[in-house]
Amino acid sequence: MKRSRFAAVVGAALMGLSTLAACAEDEPAAPEDTPIAAEFALSTADVGDLGTVVVDGSGRTLYVFDKDTADPSKSNCEGECAAMWPPVEAGSDTPELDGVDASLVGTVERSDGTQQLTLAGWPLYLFAKDTKAGEAKGQAVGDVWWAVSPDGKKISKKAPVTTGGY
Repeated sequence: MKRSRFAAVVGAALMGLSTLAACAEDEPAAPEDTPIAAEFALSTADVGDLGTVVVDGSGRTLYVFDKDTADPSKSNCEGECAAMWPPVEAGSDTPELDGVDASLVGTVERSDGTQQLTLAGWPLYLFAKDTKAGEAKGQAVGDVWWAVSPDGKKISKKAPVTTGGY
């Protein structure tokens, strides 16, 4: 009797996991699907016509938002905004840095209590429609979203961006 109960519990758990896996396959890749280690790295890459930009550990372009503030650091992207522009969450460890000055990297507490990485005080975001390394589809969206340079300044180029080949 114990064996059949155990088998039923294991079977139910496996069915639940397979259902979750099937649902996950139908949805586009989102930043939260990225391994934790990749999210806690900042480096630089040449992205299209923008030149050198800051990217996460997966090579995805990072952005700043004109409606945020850098001094003091404050994120003003919540709700639906944060769904399209996921904040780059700070982990419990210092992010790995390559080409980014550690003195410019910090955090800000969001209204939901999570910590978001900042660069030169500006909160950092991903763009949900950038699904792979080298894309910058979020550049100049609404004239308020900008790829960020290694010195923490927005790259305000509005010309069409071609994706890099890496």
